[in-house]
Amino acid sequence: MGRKVVEHSQVTIRNGEDRNDLEEWKESISLRNISKLILPPLGASSDNLQNQNQSKGRVIIPMDSRYRWWEFLMVLMVAYTAWVYPFEIAFLKAAPGRGLYIADNVVDLFFAIDIVLTFFVAYIDPTTHLLVRDSRKMALRYLSTWFLMDVASTIPFEAIGYIFTHNRKIGLSYCILGLLRFWRLRKVKQLFTRLEKDIRFSYFWIRCARLLSVTLFLVHCAGCLYYLLADLYPHQGRTWIGSVIPNFREANLWARYISALYWSITTMTTVGYGDLHAVNTREMIFNIFYMLFNLGLTAYLIGNMTNLVVEGTRRTMEFRNSIQAASNFVSRNHLPPRLKEQILAYMILRFRAESLNQQQLIEQLPKSICKGICEHLFLPTVKRVYLFKDVSKEILLILVSKIKAEYIPPREDVIMQNEAPDDVYIVVSGEVEIIHCETEKEQTMGTLITGDIFGEVGALCSRPQSFTYRTKALSQLLRLKTCDLIEIMQTKQEDNVVILKNFLQHYKELKHFSIKDSLIVNGEDNEDLNLSSSLLNAANAGNAAFLDELLKAGMDPDTRDATGRTPLHIAASKGHEDCVLVLLKHSCTLNIQDMDGNTPLWYSISSRHHSIFRILYHCASISDPHVAGDLLCLAAKRNDVPTMKQLVKQGLNVSSKNQQQLTALEIAIAENNADMINLLVTSGAKTEKLYQNGSPQVTPDEMTQNECQWNKSNDALRVSIYKGHPIGRSTASCNEAGRVIKLPKSMKELKIISGEKLGFNATNVYITNENGAKIDSMDVIRDNDKLFIVEDDNL
Repeated sequence: MGRKVVEHSQVTIRNGEDRNDLEEWKESISLRNISKLILPPLGASSDNLQNQNQSKGRVIIPMDSRYRWWEFLMVLMVAYTAWVYPFEIAFLKAAPGRGLYIADNVVDLFFAIDIVLTFFVAYIDPTTHLLVRDSRKMALRYLSTWFLMDVASTIPFEAIGYIFTHNRKIGLSYCILGLLRFWRLRKVKQLFTRLEKDIRFSYFWIRCARLLSVTLFLVHCAGCLYYLLADLYPHQGRTWIGSVIPNFREANLWARYISALYWSITTMTTVGYGDLHAVNTREMIFNIFYMLFNLGLTAYLIGNMTNLVVEGTRRTMEFRNSIQAASNFVSRNHLPPRLKEQILAYMILRFRAESLNQQQLIEQLPKSICKGICEHLFLPTVKRVYLFKDVSKEILLILVSKIKAEYIPPREDVIMQNEAPDDVYIVVSGEVEIIHCETEKEQTMGTLITGDIFGEVGALCSRPQSFTYRTKALSQLLRLKTCDLIEIMQTKQEDNVVILKNFLQHYKELKHFSIKDSLIVNGEDNEDLNLSSSLLNAANAGNAAFLDELLKAGMDPDTRDATGRTPLHIAASKGHEDCVLVLLKHSCTLNIQDMDGNTPLWYSISSRHHSIFRILYHCASISDPHVAGDLLCLAAKRNDVPTMKQLVKQGLNVSSKNQQQLTALEIAIAENNADMINLLVTSGAKTEKLYQNGSPQVTPDEMTQNECQWNKSNDALRVSIYKGHPIGRSTASCNEAGRVIKLPKSMKELKIISGEKLGFNATNVYITNENGAKIDSMDVIRDNDKLFIVEDDNL
């Protein structure tokens, strides 16, 4: 399965494996190295990274602290070169000092060594963002980029000239070639760029130092060049410095250099010339171009300072501000060092991931292109997951289109123990530890690597996680929402079954037991907590395939919840017919009652799931002849008229008896439920057995007055009479019950009896049917008709 330790359901405490969290954290990662982490590309597995990054020969890692110190030393030497070379050209043109001459060649030697070392320095591929450590690739990259310029900037042209001419005087040709040394300035730029992103240093002061360095370098170079113009001019007195200092060549070196810097700064800041100004044509031409250059430089400096002060290079400043806020929060609340390290590591990693702008770019593209990208990046990894083995490509493509890639820093808890996760994770690169937490101790149960999945138990079984999943190294994870996984599984029934079989088979292999045994924690069977909820949740979600697999694994189909409901109760109430059929196939109990006395049959008919009711009624009636009577009597006892109507519509005999040999009508009379009595009688309930030998079996106190007027025989027609027009009764709030009477022989007698029963004057009434049609003849009235007696003042 790709795991280093696959038995992550086994929670056996190992001797000697208790660890100090803080020490382990410090060993695995330090805050200083967070900024040096290399984010792997989306979809790149640990195996691919390892294969691509195998070292061949001697390799120098650019993030190594020793190489960082070497780079800093080279920056100091670049600073020396940038100051000394223009100074030598301008002020020491005739013959540089012997000490400077030796120092220049020593610096060139160091840069030559740096060229050799660069052949062995690993680099980050700009396309894959991987650290390339192949010696051949490193050498080819260097040879094809900066090698020639680095060599040209390191050649000691003055020393070569001295060998050929035996004269240390610097000629014009050597001066021009020496300008190549300024190529080394790129090392200073790289240093400042790296320091600006290092949270150990203040971004504001690093940025100011960078701008100040640029300004001083340009002032120095311009001053040296301007002095060189005066030195080369044939008329010494007609120069900017000669007009102020006659015989300036014999003047003190320091005074000449300060005068050149003074001119350069006053010209750059546009303060004006005053005592130092252009005298001859050459100087004027130079000043024109220098001040034009200063326009751009000034704009650059002002723009950068404005950006620094007002906006502060927005994104970097926001990042550093968030880091500062996090540090203040940690200090103010006295959080332990480990939490501080985790918070800062997460924020830095998020900043690095956002800079790649990968997920935002994918979301901006059309759906078809996004699917193609996800298929290329994630499909190879998803195929390796045990849960999706032998699943159709159609489902796999839907899965990868719903997946999102995330970078998680080391020692980050992705899923907590006893947490009900909303997501399922797949490991693409890095490592994730499985940790069991008991009181204050933690035991590592295993390690997940590329192609492993976690969180699927909580998703499929709808139960809290048994372990904590914590990243061991910088990890790339694919996140899939639980609801999306369940929805995709239900898209295709065949693949749904395959996924569930893979899930159950995997846990069987881990412990060579059924799934029931694989979810035992610390020797205690948590079936009531975990497995029962799995069955009940599968029935509630309508996941018939998973329900079937669980029952095949030996689960009890009559498992109850806290209210006494079984999976059959839940499936019948929710209308999941497939789940009902699965439960019936595994011999569940049909007439089992919950704490409220409700059976699955009752839930199905009260919820209007008629197809399920017919299935359950058919199965129950085979073994229980009183099932109809039990349902009818329960509805009569509860005076549940709507459910009684549904039972009658399903064709149940309203005179059926329950286990106590009572009918629904007898119970309705005993409970004095007038509406229910009326419904049962009008639905054909038999009443002749309510009287035997001329005396009622139910006393008058247990019956309403109109019920005592029923005929003792069943040979006469019976009708129900109501007061008021049928339309008026349906729209108005009329709750007055009707009466069941024996149909008389004439309309006159019917009106008189109706007046007596309903309490109105029988001389000014007329009779209608349910539709409001007026009845004028007794011949159109049938048994069990509903008649409405309407008062009319016009009659």
